Amino acid sequence: MNQARLDELLGRFPQRHVLVVGDFFLDKYLVIDRQLSEVSLETGLEAYQVVNVRHSPGAAGTVTSNLRALGVQVTALGVIGDDGQGYELRQGLTTRGVNIEPLIVRTDLFTPTYTKPMLRERDGREHEIQRLDIKNRSPLPAEVEELIIGYLRALVPQVDGVIVADQVQERNCGVITDRVRTEIGELALRYPGVVFAADSRTRIGLFQHVIVKPNAREAAMAVRPGWSGEISLELAREMGDELFRRNHKPVFLTVGDQGILLFTEAGCEHIPAVPVSGEIDVVGAGDSVMAGIVAALCSGAQPDEAALMGNLVASITIQQIGTTGTATPEQVRERFRSLK
Repeated sequence: MNQARLDELLGRFPQRHVLVVGDFFLDKYLVIDRQLSEVSLETGLEAYQVVNVRHSPGAAGTVTSNLRALGVQVTALGVIGDDGQGYELRQGLTTRGVNIEPLIVRTDLFTPTYTKPMLRERDGREHEIQRLDIKNRSPLPAEVEELIIGYLRALVPQVDGVIVADQVQERNCGVITDRVRTEIGELALRYPGVVFAADSRTRIGLFQHVIVKPNAREAAMAVRPGWSGEISLELAREMGDELFRRNHKPVFLTVGDQGILLFTEAGCEHIPAVPVSGEIDVVGAGDSVMAGIVAALCSGAQPDEAALMGNLVASITIQQIGTTGTATPEQVRERFRSLK
């Protein structure tokens, strides 16, 4: 890819519309100042003192934030609770310009939330301590499944791409239940002009007829259940080949600082990572890769061009410490120029 081609693709992003369906979480950061700690009179334990609270859309919400930063139009389809976390999540999505009309609000469900305490030590350094997770751990109600499927059928013909964010590990307890996953595959067959791409923590091998974007661990879980230990680049190639053989759709297998292994009818191609220096934070990196890949594919990119776009976006977001970062088109242009 040259500069003119990159500019061509980036220039098309504002005219593209992507539906993000899946598990929208709230990322809630509590900044704790260790210098202000007290001792609880009741328990004798250290009582952390929170001096700042910040929140942002997480999981599927991280994908939407990255798409919006790139200029892509986004509609969010998911299920959240009628609670304070849900209010903060809706506010965060709306502020970013996301269409949240299909976001289903239920009084009987939690808004999935990752609460991330950030401990500020006496030297001013911040680091995350044990996270607190709020998730729905019961099967998604059947009537909510029907609503999700109805929205999918209505919205897919109106968009250029669909990103599936299957975050909840407990089967059928998140938005992407077995029924919803099957419907997505059928819609992908019915609308071949729409780009469908799926990301899943534990079930990437169950998706059919859609592009998949696993990391090496997720691919191993799908192809070799029970696998443990390091995953070499050679082994990752074998697993990616198997996923492509099963699904016959492009596989974008992320391999950390080595970039992406791309599997298509043409075989396997290694798209190296964009080199960066200094401290990095890889939280949300996979979501930023997905945003870059799908935005590019919807804009007419070839798969290898889309993989490079994903790598460019991720190289920018991982340099944003203590938050789930995003990248603007101008930052992507600047990073691309630095490769020469």
